[in-house]
Amino acid sequence: MSRIGNKPIELNNNINVSVQNKDVTVSGSKGELHHIIPDSIKVETSDKQITVSVTDKGRKTRALHGLTRSLLANMVKGVDAGFQKELQINGVGYRAQISGKKLVINVGYSHPIEFDVPEDVKITVTDNTKIVVEGIDKQRVGQVSATIRQFRKPEPYKGKGIRYADEYIRMKEGKTV
Repeated sequence: MSRIGNKPIELNNNINVSVQNKDVTVSGSKGELHHIIPDSIKVETSDKQITVSVTDKGRKTRALHGLTRSLLANMVKGVDAGFQKELQINGVGYRAQISGKKLVINVGYSHPIEFDVPEDVKITVTDNTKIVVEGIDKQRVGQVSATIRQFRKPEPYKGKGIRYADEYIRMKEGKTV
């Protein structure tokens, strides 16, 4: 039995949840998200709560119980407050800027990298070295951040590259003579 799956999800006044067959729709001030739940999971809404329960006690169902509850909780938080990830660019001459619907990154290659900004995510650049990725879908914000970081991962000798703001890079010693 899942401990996380048994916890109810508390709702604010400005969040609406509707369950149609197996499709759960959560709408709030920032937008609307949809999720299709598995057949063995049952979602019920009451006054200001969402409860997730199981219909059978199979191994797969027990695994999906907590996952479904966490996904729904992230949807509720996303349409209410949203999610954001911060990235930092370290290195001499490394910088980023927004040009129309593209993020242009110069990170030491012979050419600038152009990244098309998805419609459901907002990207802002401050000080040419800080990138903030915001959106209502936690998975989408994390995936876009990981894709941007992938262009130049931080290296362990000088720390140059793109890293998360809260990421710690363990530095190595250079060669000794």
